[in-house]
Amino acid sequence: MNEVINDLNKELNKNEIIVIATSGGPDSMCLLNLLIDIRKEKNLKIICAHVNHKLRKESEEEAEMVKNFCLSNNITYEYEEIKDYKGNTEGYAREKRYKFFENIIKKYNAKYLLTAHHGDDLIETILMRISRGTDLRGLKGFTKITTRENYKIYRPLIYVTKDDILKYNEKNKISYAIDKTNEEDTYTRNRFRKYVLPPLKKENKNIHKNFIKLSNSIKEYEEHINKEKEKIINNIYDKNILNLKEFNKEDDLMKRTIIYTILEGIYKDNINIIKEKHVDQILEAIKNEKPNITVTLPSNKQFIKLYNEGKIIENEQPKEYDYILKNELTLPNGHKIKIITETKDSSNNIIKLSKEQIELPLHIRTRKKGDKMEVKGLKGSKKVKDIFIDEKIPAKERELYPILTDENNQILWIPGLKKSKFDGSKTQNYDIIIKYF
Repeated sequence: MNEVINDLNKELNKNEIIVIATSGGPDSMCLLNLLIDIRKEKNLKIICAHVNHKLRKESEEEAEMVKNFCLSNNITYEYEEIKDYKGNTEGYAREKRYKFFENIIKKYNAKYLLTAHHGDDLIETILMRISRGTDLRGLKGFTKITTRENYKIYRPLIYVTKDDILKYNEKNKISYAIDKTNEEDTYTRNRFRKYVLPPLKKENKNIHKNFIKLSNSIKEYEEHINKEKEKIINNIYDKNILNLKEFNKEDDLMKRTIIYTILEGIYKDNINIIKEKHVDQILEAIKNEKPNITVTLPSNKQFIKLYNEGKIIENEQPKEYDYILKNELTLPNGHKIKIITETKDSSNNIIKLSKEQIELPLHIRTRKKGDKMEVKGLKGSKKVKDIFIDEKIPAKERELYPILTDENNQILWIPGLKKSKFDGSKTQNYDIIIKYF
């Protein structure tokens, strides 16, 4: 931890006011204790910002643990709850979380937000982006410091691994909470952490340092490209309008850089929901000879090409969506869908599934042409279109009506209407219960 402590001493000035994002887990509690160790010498004012996501029963205990720790160590404690989730749970939670952090930064006029991202997190982030598809920018992962308009996001633990953190906590008898969902194979990051990282570390226990070098190198390339971009972007993008005539004069690398810059300005802290495919779709639309083209983007947004102009607008009512169900979702049709622990309800508003029979994660999406489902109690499959007609669902409602599928696009349930053959009965094993209301 000496490298982390030296970096903290070098980066933070005396009398600095800092906000630290603290979940109560081993990483953030480690960082919080390191700050306490240097607080006296630096005369730091530490603001602990804790967000209760209300997704696990242990959340209340963890919030109380962090609060009591702050009280015992003369640290200011700021608290926020996320109750009603909308759309993609992970993306929505991140957006709410960073909005809360920014409010706390403004409240105390702080210059730094410290997060507990470490070296293993960097490796996982880069490898996940490679597996999903990314360009050079995605290979950067995250850097030690990200500069925002009025503050910096600072990640001092980037120099150490999870194992380093756990050893430090054990040596210094630091208490922390354990999130059991971090062991579940449902989440992509967990699978990378459990099955991909160990072989890499076996080859080189300090491989995270090579990933830091990679990240820093890409940052240097990115900074050079951005300097060139700043020379031309005002002539290409002004008042949220992209001048396609001028845009098409640039080379492919600069075009992609400009599109990413526009998207970052719109999505801000939620930029992680933008994937390379979205940028590719925008570039393809611009390249297309058709004068009018619309590209659907996450968070109910659209890129509109209209002759020689392009712009991103709010799409008030999405024509399609595909969300990953982790706990609870508020759907565009106004209904909610939630994973629950028990129920006596056996109506079409409830489905019970076995993880052994399906491929996780679960998806909630709109219908697609040719969708079919093997309806419970019937032989063979039935078109979703025909189910909607039989159930007298109005044509306008069908476009936004939710359909539950597994990762293999196998239709499991049309909430409120029909269940598939995968629905478990009282005599069958099931470990997932989902309610539609």
